[in-house]
Amino acid sequence: MKRALISDLHANLEATEAVLADVRQQGLTDIYCLGDIVGYGPNPRECIDLVIQHCQVCLLGNHDQGALFDPDGFNSVAERAIFWTRQQLEESVGGRDSVAKRWDFLGELPRTYKDGDYLYVHGSPRRPLSEYVFPEDIYNPRKMENLFALVPKYCFQGHTHVPGVFTEGQRFLAPEEINFAYQLCDEKVMVNVGSVGQPRDCDPRACYVVQDDGWVRFRRVEYDVEKTIHKIYATPELDDSLGDRLREGH
Repeated sequence: MKRALISDLHANLEATEAVLADVRQQGLTDIYCLGDIVGYGPNPRECIDLVIQHCQVCLLGNHDQGALFDPDGFNSVAERAIFWTRQQLEESVGGRDSVAKRWDFLGELPRTYKDGDYLYVHGSPRRPLSEYVFPEDIYNPRKMENLFALVPKYCFQGHTHVPGVFTEGQRFLAPEEINFAYQLCDEKVMVNVGSVGQPRDCDPRACYVVQDDGWVRFRRVEYDVEKTIHKIYATPELDDSLGDRLREGH
């Protein structure tokens, strides 16, 4: 089994294209997307089209759901971005068939995907769409025990934009601590694959994971951050802070 796991593209076309190019260089053709194709970024239509074209599995993220329905629990910046995203998806760029294809694709996305011992979610195994699992949650034993009780053996997720490995022994291993690779064993783990389009671990490079025959390998990919930032600045409905944070990756 060898596949690429991407998540939280957030309508960042430059980051998504760079990651897909890196995936091809790794010789991978099997790509799973763990949700949040849209939201925050300036190219929702293009990113949806790339996921439709390249991903064998895609899950629903909370921002994808927000575009489909009313955004729930979003701050004002994120909510404004979602309403703008919805307008973009309604525009007949590529023709009405393309508009319907994108909406139909989002509307049919599942919340979870299971493949034997492997569970794939956007947020958490308990609340696949919305629950955050942060590194500091290792100090909340009850929460972690409840989550791991729902993990068949290995769970892959996104949502926080912070990559790393959570062990059932309540450790969090950042990619830098493990030389960007972790060997799966008998211990249950939850693996956050990081974010393609809006990293928040103080590294502005796009992040994704290669799942490779019992190994998890974290990849960081350079992309034209400034191009994405300038697109955000040029869009009044997207707050400048959404561009600023891309420079520092937080």
